[in-house]
Parts: sequence; C-alpha cells; structure tokens
Amino acid sequence: MKKTNIHVTGMHCASCSANINRKLNKTLGVKEANVNFSTSRATIDFDETKLDEKKLAKIIKKMGYGAEPLKEGMHSHDPTVSQKKEIKILKKMFILSLVFAVPAFVIGMIFMWINIHLPYQDYILWALATPIQFFVGWPFYKGTWMALKNKSANMDSLIAIGTSAAYFFSVYTVLFDKTLGQYFETSAILITLVIMGRLLEAIAKGKTSEAIKKLMELSPKIATVIRNGKEIKIKVDEVKKGDIIIVKPGEKVPVDGEIIEGSSSIDESMITGESIPVEKKVKDEVIGATINKHGSFKFKATKIGNETTLSHIIKLIEEAQGKKAPIQRFADTVSAYFVPIVIGIALVTFLTWKFIFDKDVSFALITAVAVLVIACPCALGLATPTAIMVGSGKGAKAGILIKGGDALETAHKVKSVIFDKTGTITKGEPEVTDIIASELSSKELLRIAASIEKGSEHPLADAIVNKAKGLKLSNAKNFKAIPGHGIKAKLGSKEYLLGNRKLMDKIKFNDKQIIQLEDEGKTVMILASKGKALGLVAVADVIKDTSKEAVSALIKLGLEVYMITGDNSRTAKAIANQVGIKNVFAEVLPKDKANYVKKLQKNGKVAMIGDGINDAPALAQADIGIAMGSGTDVAMETGNVVLMRNDLLDVAKAIKLSRITMNKIKQNLFWALFYNILGIPIAAGVLYPFTGWLLSPIIAGGAMAMSSVSVVSNSLLMKRKKL
Repeated sequence: MKKTNIHVTGMHCASCSANINRKLNKTLGVKEANVNFSTSRATIDFDETKLDEKKLAKIIKKMGYGAEPLKEGMHSHDPTVSQKKEIKILKKMFILSLVFAVPAFVIGMIFMWINIHLPYQDYILWALATPIQFFVGWPFYKGTWMALKNKSANMDSLIAIGTSAAYFFSVYTVLFDKTLGQYFETSAILITLVIMGRLLEAIAKGKTSEAIKKLMELSPKIATVIRNGKEIKIKVDEVKKGDIIIVKPGEKVPVDGEIIEGSSSIDESMITGESIPVEKKVKDEVIGATINKHGSFKFKATKIGNETTLSHIIKLIEEAQGKKAPIQRFADTVSAYFVPIVIGIALVTFLTWKFIFDKDVSFALITAVAVLVIACPCALGLATPTAIMVGSGKGAKAGILIKGGDALETAHKVKSVIFDKTGTITKGEPEVTDIIASELSSKELLRIAASIEKGSEHPLADAIVNKAKGLKLSNAKNFKAIPGHGIKAKLGSKEYLLGNRKLMDKIKFNDKQIIQLEDEGKTVMILASKGKALGLVAVADVIKDTSKEAVSALIKLGLEVYMITGDNSRTAKAIANQVGIKNVFAEVLPKDKANYVKKLQKNGKVAMIGDGINDAPALAQADIGIAMGSGTDVAMETGNVVLMRNDLLDVAKAIKLSRITMNKIKQNLFWALFYNILGIPIAAGVLYPFTGWLLSPIIAGGAMAMSSVSVVSNSLLMKRKKL
C-alpha cells in the first residue's frame, strides 16, 4: 500500500469534497481516501499494483476538478502558493462583478425606492447582468454540469439554478410581459455576493495554514560546506549526506547532523517550543533550521531533504490536517444529501406559492431562489477542518504534534492516563542522590567510591563517576566484580568493598538508614574497608522536574492517573508517591504493558505516555499514544501525539487543546446547522402569511457568504486560547 497527496482545485463546498471522496473510495485499489475541502487536498491510501498517482488525478479531473499529485519534497507544497493564486483570481472576478453589479443595484433598487425611472431601464439592467451571469458566473455552470455528469449536485448547482431562474425569468418579462417585473439586479448581486463570500472565505482559510507556512519559512536557504579543502556557500538543496558544514554564530543549522568539532548553544525552540538554548558539543546531534547562538562548530550532515526533522514535522502536520475527525463524517454525510434536498424544497416552495396560495410567478420564483441561495452547505463543510487546522497548528507551535483530527477528537474523551516510569516520569539515567559518611568526609567517600568504580561497566558506576567530576581520582588495583553483590579493589595498600548487604559479610552497618533510603526508591551501596563500614552511597533514577506538576494538572482535569513499570513494588510506590500517583502497576514486563492498557479500556478511553521505543505495543494499544521525543524518528512514528519538548506538562496541554478544538467544532456545526434549519423556512416564506415579511435572495446571499466566514473566524479565535 502507498499513500499520496493530491492537490485538488475547483472545490467550492463540502458537497464537492464529499462527491470526490465518494468516487475515490469506490475506485478499485483505493483502501481509503480523505478529501479535505479546507486544505484542497486529497489524501489517498491505495494499492500501487492496481493504481498510480496519475490515474487517481485523472479520476478527479474527469469529475471536473483540477488535480495535481504532490511530489515528495513539495511538502504538499506550500499551501499558501495555491491559496494566493485562488485569492488573486477571486479578487479579479469580484472587482469585475462589482463594476457591473453596483450600477445594476443603483438602477434596479435605489432608483425604484426614490421613484426614478430611466428610459430603457430594463434593457440597461439586462446588459449589466449578462456579463456577470455568463462570464463571472461561468464556473457555476461548469460545476453544475460536472456534478450532473457524476449524478450529483453541489453548491454550484444551487447558485446556477437560482440565478438562472431569476435571469431568464427577467428576460421573459422584458420581451413578453413587463407587468411581471424583472430581477436582473437580483441575479447580478447574488453572484457578486457569492464571489465575495468565496474571496473572504479563501482569505480566512489562508490564515488556518499559517502553522505550515511559518515552519517552511524557518528552513535556511544557504549552507557553508567544506569541499576539496575550501569553504563554499551552496543552496541547502545541494547538501549531500556526509558533507562537513560550518555554522557560525547567529546562523541557522542547514540540515540535521552530528557535531565533529567545536561547541555552542543552540536555540531549538522552533522544534521543541523550549525557549532556553541547549548546550551542544562534539558527538551531539543538531537539528536543521535551529539557530546557533554563540560558538562556531563543524558538523557532518546525516539527514537531508525530506529526512530532516523539520520535514518530518511539516509532513506530520499536513497529514494531521488531512485526516478527518469522526465528527466530520457526520457533516460530510449531511452535505452529500443536502443539495438535492434543498433543490427539492425550492421546487416545492415555488409550486406551493404558485398553485396553492395562488401567488404570481415572480413571488413564487423569488422565494424559491432565496431557498436555493441561503441553503449552501459551505459553513457545514468548513466547521470541522478549519478547527482541526488551527488546533493542530497551535499544538505544533507549543511543541505538541498531534497526528490527525481523529487523535484530536479522541483525546478529549480520555478517562485514564498511564505513565511509563523510566524515561518518562524519571530521567532514565541513575544519579547519586545521597552520600552518608560515618568515618570519612563526604567528598573523600565519593572520591574513593568513584576511584574503584572507574573500571566498572555497571550503570550505577557511571552515576558515581559522573558525580565525582572535578575530584582527583586514584588508580585502582586488583579490581574484581562480584555479580549481584558489588566490587572489590585496592587503592594503594588498602582494600575496599563497595556493594550491597550480601557483600558485607561480618561487617556492621546502619540497616535502618539503608531501609529508609530503599523505601524512597533508591539503590544503596555500602563502602567498607578492614571489616568496617565507611558510609553509604545512594543512587536513584530521579524524577523529572515537571513530573509532579504534570500529574497534578491531569488530576485537576478530572483524569485517573496510573504509573506502570518493571521495577519492584517498593521502588515503584516510592516514585509514585513523589509525583502524587496513587495507582501503580509494578513488576510488569514490557510485553505485558499492553494488557494493562486493555484492562483500563473497559472503563473508558485510555492515554498511554511512553518514550516511544520500548513502550510501542502499549502506545499502539491505547486510544491515544503519547510519545516523549526530542524530534527522533522513533518518537514521531510512535503514538498519536508527540511531545517535542520532552515535558510532561504538555500531556495536560494536549488534552486541553483537544477539548478546546472539539468545543469549537461543536460550536461551528451548531451554528452551520442552526443557520440552515432557521434560514430555509424563512427563505421559503413561512413568516409571510403572519408578518408580510419575505427574505430577499440578496439578503440570503449575503447571509450565506457571511456564515462561512463566521465559521472560519470562530475557529481562528482558538489561537487566543491559553493552553
């Protein structure tokens, strides 16, 4: 199976995208297709033995839409390019339409209200309306014809039928019966308002793509590489793997790589959202598009083009914005059936007023046109994707990558959160936490322990040696590791033992002190010599700075918090107590973690937070897998949400973001549906018998245009929300 993105042009409403979606999903070889009206993109999973990108684009083109497969490296390309082109065309059409519509409005309406009548007025209006109807309005006719060919209907159908009815009725009245009254200005102003609505909608939609645009702008254009012993400046696209690149203070890192010479502090906020610069030295990884603050360094390019972290992030955001939330399927289903139903309602409206209430043709026609115009399902189609685009963009800015609308929707339903312990709640690296000396000074005790541990390969030895940095260590002789017990070694003529209780045969030590430290989840080593205990060194995998605050934030959100670990119960409970977690699963093998997730899923949706490597099965089993990751490939591929800053506080932020986004989607859907449910009966004239009030098609057209803009604007308000 292969995944491709196709840029689709010519979609004007949700029913357009629903029609393309239906056609693609019925195509042999297509596993799943998602057509997003808001991003003008079709994301398709297909069997490459039966189809290719060109055939898929051809299917879309046959339906009357533009289609261009997006190559790898185009990042679907910059969405603002096609949006700018669309805005430019709509601006031209709107201005042209306005040139003819304004005089038509003045002559046909204002002059009528102030009782001015021009000679050949009806013919002047006919001349003004015609270029709008058939030149500016040509895309509506084209869209209607293509929809008919596909045995469907769309927004173009509503506009084309409504304005044509008004236009050709007016032609008939001018030629054969002037007493009926003409409506040339109505059709002209309607088309102008619809074009204006599309223009405003395109401008507003453009703002929802800002997250991707800003990320693309971060990418540097030039790199300084060493080739044949010389420094040369080349385009970033020309950098090859293995190139040695020089980065000077204030410059951006061109691609991902590994430092081979020099050191610096680098601002990685564009990747992680973390404002504090990160110190980098030889063998450390650097990420493309991050900013070098102070020192100069050379690094070897390891990832270029589409392999870079920035490219991965852009791709993830694009895929996230293309994936539909389950709630969107409801809107798509409504949109698909909405247009034919509306055409039916308009027809019934016309027939009812003409034949049941015995109104004249012009009255019946104007109500039918108003129904067709006000009912456009644009707002309904924009309700979900615009909120998802803004939500995923806001998340990316905060270092939270959410992979799709489905993940955004599920996260707000989460009832339980499970944390992996090692590397998630804790730092994942043992550190010396306590040095308790009884015969020596603490510094001397540490120096001796580090000197004899220097030759050991045990992880706890590394913790002791790291703690002793800056102290002058001695060289140990006769080093002997005793598995499961500790080590024995000589410093000068003196023999030392360092290890657990089992190693300390016939040596007295303070057992109460050791038990107290062990109850705190620490591993305790005793240093002894000549049959006497000299002191204790305690080592532990310490909790991260924000772990306690993160757990507290989740509890405040009303979630049940759990911790899962392979450690023994005593250590697990000690760590859990430090961060405020009451529910602990201890002594769990990595392969069994997924089963604990399954058990909790019986009570509701579960989020699992892990480091993205050994927790993969549990992350996959959970309803929402949240991977800790500093931009690594593994973290990006695992789970539905990636926390780029490695900060557990972002777990609560991700769930809050989901809740905010879902609230916006529900608001948008409510207003879009409420508007149509309320608007259609009023347009059909249900209030007329009681109030004498009739909705003009022009007011209906303006209201329809503004409903779409209001839905997009409501989604954009999310940018102001604090996570």
